[in-house]
Amino acid sequence: MRAVVLVGGFGTRLRPLTFTTPKQMLPIIHKPMIEHVLEHLADHGITDAVLSMGYRPDAFVDAYPNGSCAGVEVHYAVEPEPLDTAGAIRFAALDAGIDERFLVVNGDVLTDLDVNALIDFHEAHGAEGTIALHRVDDPSAFGVVPTDAQGRVEAFVEKPPRDEAPTDLINAGTYVLEPSVLGRIAGDRKVSIEREVFPAMVADGTLYAMDGHTYWIDTGTPAKYLQAQIDLLRGERGEKVQGVHPGARIDEGAIVARSVVGVGAHVAAGAEVRGSILLPGSSIGAHAVVERAIVGPGATVGERARVDDLAVLGDRAVVDPGLRVSGGSVGVDEHLTLESGGR
Repeated sequence: MRAVVLVGGFGTRLRPLTFTTPKQMLPIIHKPMIEHVLEHLADHGITDAVLSMGYRPDAFVDAYPNGSCAGVEVHYAVEPEPLDTAGAIRFAALDAGIDERFLVVNGDVLTDLDVNALIDFHEAHGAEGTIALHRVDDPSAFGVVPTDAQGRVEAFVEKPPRDEAPTDLINAGTYVLEPSVLGRIAGDRKVSIEREVFPAMVADGTLYAMDGHTYWIDTGTPAKYLQAQIDLLRGERGEKVQGVHPGARIDEGAIVARSVVGVGAHVAAGAEVRGSILLPGSSIGAHAVVERAIVGPGATVGERARVDDLAVLGDRAVVDPGLRVSGGSVGVDEHLTLESGGR
């Protein structure tokens, strides 16, 4: 079975990091997110994937020029214009010549879903399409999927108010689809799989869903991008991993706790880094504090400065000594000084 991996979004919620790098090429514990996604597929026997691309496709092609990533052969399908989720799936599948049952995954979701169990469920129920589900505390930010006792989807409700949601099971962004689904997708306009294609399949009784009962996280916001990596550090997904890259430099007297420090990053003496992500080449000055924040590639936090409360520094951003950035962001190549609005 082949897979279509959706990686074409602009990653607007992760700006300014995604102004220069597609979301799926941002690192998760020292390697691009897309490699984690494809490794998971490879672990379940998927050896061929189509990357459905739109924004900055060159970043993927440059990183994997021989068409292989994490043990999976990849085909690049670049949309001429944004086609929404169903349109992207159709374009990628046709571009790669897919004409049999196939898998679809979102390239910004990390999960331990048993993909083979999902495929078996799909086969056993004779489904045209099968959705993996995930249980959440607040379903209002997602599409919820109520089902009957056999797993047949009864409705597809996009982002309902919390107190009106018919279930707490959400669409987890992994699908098994028959090629007939491609015929349901118009080729001359944007088409949403969640708002148009799936409801039509519900009406025909051909859409099923399976509760994944597994780890799942959408990494598309600063909070979730950070959490996904803290989870790995804590061992909430298998064995604990090492957060400090061997090529990083931590000066004597610096404190680094529950954080990821990328290659070439430097933490000076007396600095404290807690629950944060320092991307490659970033620099934290002496006695500075970085707490629950993301410091972009090549960014600099000056001496005795403080960056916290989910603040995000873009590539090569500079925070002058003694200033504080609490929440919000500092843009790519932006230099935050007292005169420019530092606080």
